[in-house]
Amino acid sequence: MAAATPPTTPVQSTSPRPTSPPIPTLARGLTPLGTESPVYMSPKRSFVKSSMFGFIPDAHEGKSLSFGGNSVANGRRGSKETGDCSQKTTENNDKGLNGDTTLNEDEVMSVTLTEQADKSDGKEKKCEGIVHEEVRVKAATADILAAEPIPKELDSAQNRILIKGGKIVNDDVISEGDIYIEDGIIKQVGRDLTIPGGTRTIEARGKLIIPGGIDTHTHMQAPFMGSVSVDDFYHGTKAALAGGTTMIMDFVIPLKGESLLEAYDKWRNWADSKVCCDYSLHVVVPNFNPKVRQEMEILTKEKGVNSFKMMMAYKNFLMIRDDEMIQIFDACRELGALGMVHAENEDAIELLANKLLAMGVTGPEGNDQSRPEEVEAEATNRAIVLADTVNCPVYIVHVMSKMAADVIAEKRKQGILCFGEPIAAGLGTDGSHQYNKCWRHAAGHVMRPPLRLDPTTSGYLLDMLASGNLQTTGSDNCTFNADQKAIGKDDFTKIPAGVNGVEDRMSIIWEKGVMTGKLDPCQFVAVTSTNAAKIFNIYPRKGRIAVGSDADVVIWDPNQVRAISAKTHHHACDFNIFEGMSCHGVAHYVISNGRIFVEEGDVKVTQGVGRFVPTPPFSPHVYMKVQEREKVICPKKVEREGYVGSVVDARQLSAAPPLLQHNDSYNQHRASGELLFSAQQGDEFYSRPPTRGGYRNLQDSSFSLSGAQIDDNKSPRAGIRVQNPPGGRSTGLW
Repeated sequence: MAAATPPTTPVQSTSPRPTSPPIPTLARGLTPLGTESPVYMSPKRSFVKSSMFGFIPDAHEGKSLSFGGNSVANGRRGSKETGDCSQKTTENNDKGLNGDTTLNEDEVMSVTLTEQADKSDGKEKKCEGIVHEEVRVKAATADILAAEPIPKELDSAQNRILIKGGKIVNDDVISEGDIYIEDGIIKQVGRDLTIPGGTRTIEARGKLIIPGGIDTHTHMQAPFMGSVSVDDFYHGTKAALAGGTTMIMDFVIPLKGESLLEAYDKWRNWADSKVCCDYSLHVVVPNFNPKVRQEMEILTKEKGVNSFKMMMAYKNFLMIRDDEMIQIFDACRELGALGMVHAENEDAIELLANKLLAMGVTGPEGNDQSRPEEVEAEATNRAIVLADTVNCPVYIVHVMSKMAADVIAEKRKQGILCFGEPIAAGLGTDGSHQYNKCWRHAAGHVMRPPLRLDPTTSGYLLDMLASGNLQTTGSDNCTFNADQKAIGKDDFTKIPAGVNGVEDRMSIIWEKGVMTGKLDPCQFVAVTSTNAAKIFNIYPRKGRIAVGSDADVVIWDPNQVRAISAKTHHHACDFNIFEGMSCHGVAHYVISNGRIFVEEGDVKVTQGVGRFVPTPPFSPHVYMKVQEREKVICPKKVEREGYVGSVVDARQLSAAPPLLQHNDSYNQHRASGELLFSAQQGDEFYSRPPTRGGYRNLQDSSFSLSGAQIDDNKSPRAGIRVQNPPGGRSTGLW
């Protein structure tokens, strides 16, 4: 954009000028212009000295600054930028890629400075998914002084929030009180709090105050099955915040031949510049060898990853066999990581799918028929057994069936460390939609493992959550549009598998769980955030409202009702599997890291402000049990005197006595189909091995179908005197 001419005098404002002289400092978190970091300017007072823009007083009072036009517009955005950026901004307004509403004095004012270049073709890409006002200036032209901290009297009200009234709900207690937030941290919880001036107050009376949700299972902009999921890290996290989720946990999926570290770096690059809320990463391990073991160690100790996923599905792509799986479990235990498993028996699925295709079943209904509950349950059992063999905790992702849930419950009763994660789709709908006459509607519900045809499955899984047999909830958010799903229009095995859920997860669980009496509010908090925070070792930073925790807070309206629709959701996809469903429970306010992103249902986000949250190894919620069990089940050696007797020379076993050789000869004849029994064959006559003494086994038949008998070479006796015939002696006295 063209540089504006610096004004010779300060821009005048209708509001009173400050009585104190300008403070030559930056607002909290401000970075020098020309970098790629988001800039958060204080709504109280923002001063820019000796810059190309001159001095702009009262920048907080409901104004949006258009540096391109060098004007201050009250209550509206400034003039559009010129060139490609303006065109891109206009095109993306409907998508939510530009500021959703006008900033006011209680909201953070942000200026995102980004200079993205496409390294592949050397052309600059402008305004790639930028939210709010964008300014490009050279660092040399902006002389900004950022030496002293901001005085308290000029600190931002956005960084100070007081939530009054409402019921504070944690996983173990419900209490009434106020919450004071400052600098992204919960500073005070209780009544009659001492609050500094300039604090924004939010009234929460009649509502619940809960920890922000943690979605344990997402796939944002993931290359998968010949396509890429349309919810990127911007749209996906925006949808998450709209529904009350303040942190997602995504999966790194290495391409064939790509190392784990290369894939991890790629995912970080994709996410860091786009995420609107905090995120963490799991890593998929498609094979195992010493190099992979070394990379797992680096990821765990240096990169903030404490969970590794194994796929028992997707043959010839990500599927891993049992011999490698148990080695990965063993490595996870040594590193203090959690083994995660997509549990399906792919060999059985492949056989069933091929039979269905041969019979002409090519539509989405084949996805359900080729993946019955039994193949999920069998793989779930096998994965848990393998993990328990090496004392590794295991986490089964997207539990979709009653049988798989029963396996997990039974193993937990046996004391095995395993965890289960149902997802929003399995809790909110069923597999009957895969039989819909509309191919697009049916394909929109295709995922793996599939939604189950049994309509009582969702209630059963919620019962398992309520009883503690299943612990967390995710969404498996992996969205594709109709034209992407159409890749498999003639073959259901090629339909990209994935559905939405990151935005609607919290409302679905509230409607299906709390409103039906299966879950209480504390259990709702546990299964939507707290349990995940404990399992992945980010508790109590996440998943709890307490002093010192991150200010990820949701003001939840338990009575408000909303209708779910693809026309109003914040996803980038054109379909919603919960279409038309009405849900109680709405995120009235959503605060992430102390910033308000949802205000009375109005979503206002800024991309790139989310943070990567490392997940440290050896979660005490999991590994304290593992370490104690190591002491109990460790191998024990029995001390005894050594054997002092004779030892057979194993080399002599090859020279077996002649009487022992006949059985091998017999086996050779049987293998070749030649069962020849005759007196002339000698040793080959017998079908049973000889006795320990080397004699014929008396239970061996002496009859031969050839007519020749074993004693044909012996001369018959002239007579036989029988002393005691079968009927008794015929002579003698009785």
